[in-house]
Amino acid sequence: MSPDSAIPTAAAPARPAAPAMLPVMRPWLGEEEAEAAAAAVRSGWVAQGPRVAEFERALAARLGADEAVVVSSCTTALHLAMVLTGAGPGDDVVVPSLSFIATANVVRYVGARPVFADVDPITQNVTAATVEAALTPATRAVIAVDQGGMPLDVEPIRALCLRRGLELVQDSACAIGSTYLGRPVGGDATLAAYSFHPRKLLTTGEGGALVTDRPEWAARARRLREHGMTVSAADRHSSSRIVIEDYAETGYNYRMTDVQAAIGLVQMRRLDELIARRRELAADYQQALADVPGLRVCADPAYGTANYQSFWVELADGFPCTRNGLLEHLLRDGISARRGIMAAHREPAYAQQGEVDLPVTERLTDRTVILPLFHEMTQDDVARVVASLRAAAHGSAASPSNGQGDD
Repeated sequence: MSPDSAIPTAAAPARPAAPAMLPVMRPWLGEEEAEAAAAAVRSGWVAQGPRVAEFERALAARLGADEAVVVSSCTTALHLAMVLTGAGPGDDVVVPSLSFIATANVVRYVGARPVFADVDPITQNVTAATVEAALTPATRAVIAVDQGGMPLDVEPIRALCLRRGLELVQDSACAIGSTYLGRPVGGDATLAAYSFHPRKLLTTGEGGALVTDRPEWAARARRLREHGMTVSAADRHSSSRIVIEDYAETGYNYRMTDVQAAIGLVQMRRLDELIARRRELAADYQQALADVPGLRVCADPAYGTANYQSFWVELADGFPCTRNGLLEHLLRDGISARRGIMAAHREPAYAQQGEVDLPVTERLTDRTVILPLFHEMTQDDVARVVASLRAAAHGSAASPSNGQGDD
């Protein structure tokens, strides 16, 4: 039979398109940021310059901080904080294991030894009690983290450090826009560090900041971020006279560019809207998941408010699947989620430090999942995640064969 004489057949019904993958996070960037970056490029000043200085002033004002020094990442900000504390070889620095590994790594950058502290089971943050339990005769400083934007109960830790003569660094990488006792998190710290990575609320692509209430530390941090120069490149280029800089100590190349700072200035104007939207979405999750058996959702502590940089759930012992089983179940439903906060002491880089007793840390890293939450997320997106979690809670998710799912 020729094709022309073939009997026509009915077209097969179209299969519904699979829903697009729902990301765990998406930065909120638009034309204003693109135009600000382009304006910086057109200005001819793309390295650290006037926009960086403007961004520092805006950031300090927003946080109520005396000084803000912007740098290339939160990791470099934390490294500079360690240098400013004077920690070095022979010193111990108490840090949470339940944090991104950079928190522990910066201690090693200065030749000191990180000593891991356990955390509170509800907030996932260190407490004065867990820090005190980790102190050694060689402790020089403490790094306390506002994990996932959840504010740290920092006053008791400050009091402990004051009694013991220890420096306290607040790792507020995720916490811009969170509050503690009605004040911006980290704004009144002696040393606090922030991240502007794309997974944070306010992003400059990459970038970070160090804030301090000590002008001499801010001045030194500005020198150290620029190779230890006594006169910045921006000041040299803007001078009408010959300026010969000195290098008083070994420094680093930790500068932010004016292109990044231009984006950051736009993002700063969006910050209140970003926080409000994330808190609205978090409240939707909290209400919708309140009656799901075997799940505990994160929530504001009594002493502050979270920006919900991350929104996590904890699986109870009786939950039908493991953490990895739930991640696989969500992925099959087109939902990208993440394991909870890592435990640095389990990583090969820290294996030589030996066994540590951190039961809460290990439980949380094994049994928490970070859910999608971003500014342009819709109520339908939230409902989709909730429906998938409800199905998993009723036994519809298969468990992987590798136990609790420690990655």
